[in-house]
Amino acid sequence: MITAQDIVAGYAGTPVLAGVGLAAGDGAVVGLIGPNGSGKSTLLRTLYAALAPSGGAVLLDGESVAALPGGELARRVAVVAQEHPPELPITVAEMVLLGRSPHRGTFQAYTAADHRIAATALRRVGMREHAERGFATLSGGEKQRVLIARALAQETGHLLLDEPTNHLDIHYQHEILALVRTLGVTTVVVLHDLNLAARYCDELVLLDAGRVARAGPVADVLRPEVLEPVYRVGVRLVEDEECVQLVFRARQPAAAPVAATSSSPATTPSPRTAPRGGTRG
Repeated sequence: MITAQDIVAGYAGTPVLAGVGLAAGDGAVVGLIGPNGSGKSTLLRTLYAALAPSGGAVLLDGESVAALPGGELARRVAVVAQEHPPELPITVAEMVLLGRSPHRGTFQAYTAADHRIAATALRRVGMREHAERGFATLSGGEKQRVLIARALAQETGHLLLDEPTNHLDIHYQHEILALVRTLGVTTVVVLHDLNLAARYCDELVLLDAGRVARAGPVADVLRPEVLEPVYRVGVRLVEDEECVQLVFRARQPAAAPVAATSSSPATTPSPRTAPRGGTRG
C-alpha cells in the first residue's frame, strides 16, 4: 500500500502541491490525471523520494519512505520516470539487467536466474528480439518499453509509472497497460489519456492546480460535471456493453461585443443588408 498524507511540495520555493492526499491499496491500479501543470509528476516524485515534500508524509506499507535506505526502497518500488537515463553504451539486455541490481550486492555478478528474469521481462513488452541492440539506437517508443521491462525485472510489490504510454503507438499503449493490470502489484500511474485511465485503472486522483479536485472509483471521477471545469472542455460519456468512452469538444470562445456609436441605430443591420462603404458628409 502507498499512502500520501497532506503533501506540500514544490521547486525552488515555488509551490506545486498544497495538501494533496492519495491512497493506493494492495494490488490496486490508481491513475493520476489532470491538466498540464496540475502536479501529477511532482506527486509521483514524492512517492519514490526523488522529491522531499516540505509538508506531509509518504508511507509505504505503513513505513515512511523518507526513512528507507535507497537499496531497500529500490527492492520495494520500481519506477519508470519521464526522463530517460543517459545514453550509456550498453545493450537492451544489459539495461534490463540493471533492474536486478537492487537484489545483488555491490560486487556480486548477475546470476542465471537474473538473466532469465530479464529475458522474460523483455518478452512481456515485445522487445526480446532486440536484446543485443544498443539501447541508444532505439526509437523513443522502444526505449520506453525497455524501461518498463527493467521495472518489471525488479520484481517489486509497488510500481510507479510516469506517462508510460508516452511515445507508444495505440497497440502498445493498450498492451502495456493491460500487462500492468495483470501484475497484481500496487501501481500508481500518471496518464493524460482519460479513456486509457477509464479502461485500466481501478481508482483515479484528479489534480487541478496542485489540489485534489476529486478522488475515488473511476465512475465517480470521470463525470462531465467533474471534468469540464477542470479541463475547460465539453465532455460527453458514450457507453456500450464493452466500455465507457469520453468524447471531448472544445468550448467556443465568446463572441466579442459590437461597439455602438452615438450615430448608430439601436439594432445592428445584418451583414446582408448592411450598407457598404462609409457615410457621405
